[in-house]
Amino acid sequence: MELFLGIDVGSTTVKYLLCDANFNIKRQDYQPHNTKQAETLLKMLESFGDDLQKIKRAYITGSGASKLAPILNAKFIQEVNAVVLSVEKLHPDVNAVIELGGQDAKIIHFKVGEDGKKRAETSMNDKCASGTGATIEKCSEKVGLSKEQISTISFSSEKLHPVAAKCGVFAETDIVNLTKASIPQNEIMNSLADAIVMQNLTALTKGNTLKPKVLLLGGPNKYLPFLQDAWRARISELWSERGVEFDSSKIEELVFTPENAEYYAALGTIIFGESEANSEEFIGLEKLQSFVNGDTDEDLERSAGGLYSSKEELDEFIKKYKIPPFKPKEITKATKCYLGVDGGSTSSKAVLVDESGEVIFKAYQLSLGN
Repeated sequence: MELFLGIDVGSTTVKYLLCDANFNIKRQDYQPHNTKQAETLLKMLESFGDDLQKIKRAYITGSGASKLAPILNAKFIQEVNAVVLSVEKLHPDVNAVIELGGQDAKIIHFKVGEDGKKRAETSMNDKCASGTGATIEKCSEKVGLSKEQISTISFSSEKLHPVAAKCGVFAETDIVNLTKASIPQNEIMNSLADAIVMQNLTALTKGNTLKPKVLLLGGPNKYLPFLQDAWRARISELWSERGVEFDSSKIEELVFTPENAEYYAALGTIIFGESEANSEEFIGLEKLQSFVNGDTDEDLERSAGGLYSSKEELDEFIKKYKIPPFKPKEITKATKCYLGVDGGSTSSKAVLVDESGEVIFKAYQLSLGN
């Protein structure tokens, strides 16, 4: 029997699925990699035994996938495309997806156009860990809760405290302050969950309303029941405010976490890859073992890539993209100007422009608490 391997190398974890030609799952695993992506993946795949010989083709996605794809002769699949295909195959009646990863978050809206075709619109936060699993993990360490203890917390909106989820660092600061104030652990984690949910609902939906049914994907949504309940509480409130018809007694069916929620990207790579005819065959683990052991040949070095191939190339890049130093405009006569000030959390910025919008003067200074 031929098998197909789907791999998702994320920012904090490695996931894989091994499926037959009908996408029935034969093996699966989910492991934190602690920055050792290749080593973790190799260890996971070495446990396959005889199944390793049955793999026909391999597909890979995730933030750490591009370097490992040529080493395994695996086809790289873009992550959002993979998730969309999995959802369309397994849940054709779903209208929205919320996926939280280790260090990214995404919301997908499925909309039917005038031509009757269903399209996916995606909004993603992949530049900052705010509102993601990494923020939850770091904050739970500050509170002093183990992974087992976190999974037993129940969500309640009765006693919530301010937490700034727009930034992971700010969130940790607020969590530390709540801990010092002897706020109960469950109240702190509920406050964090609520802040993360509201951060994503306000920032990533971009004014759109999530329509029933909503699918919750990713490790944090799978393993943290209190986070699932926070989503249900806030989404149902939005539906009530915006006049969306829904049965509140069936909220767990309208906003739900499916089985294998953490594997949807990995499954989607197989679905995507097997829909095309140009995928190459899996070559085994020999190159991956060499890569992990540091026995890299010239081909492996090229597959790992580099930022530049020579000093001349680097100098040319710097010359082309270097921003010239700012020179304040010389004022020789009375000029009407406009002052803009940005008083941020750590720094203060000011800019002076003339009537044409040209910058006359600008300043940036750390506030130092003042």
